[in-house]
Amino acid sequence: MSNIREATDSNFDELVLQNDKPVVVDFWAAWCGPCRMVAPEIDKLAAKYDGSVDVVKVDVDASPQTAMRYGIMSIPTVAYFAPGQPPRAAVGFRPLEALETAFGLQNGANAGA
Repeated sequence: MSNIREATDSNFDELVLQNDKPVVVDFWAAWCGPCRMVAPEIDKLAAKYDGSVDVVKVDVDASPQTAMRYGIMSIPTVAYFAPGQPPRAAVGFRPLEALETAFGLQNGANAGA
């Protein structure tokens, strides 16, 4: 459906920090109930902004260094990395519209643009 990639401790910099597009990062874990609620919203975001915003998922259990590096203390945490700007984070379940508002997507990256 969408091209959400899995980021790890070894490829996070390449997929996220060196990306020339904004990247939404879903920090999650398999045992996290609220993370399963966020997953469909992340899928919608990836589909809506395909081509203008990349979306990656980070399993905090499989990539603990990346989670620690960004101070991820609670999951789900969805973070927005825009080139040249500090990341912004939304902690806990948020529907697509709340994520768009938190990250200013409706004002910046346009679907299909």
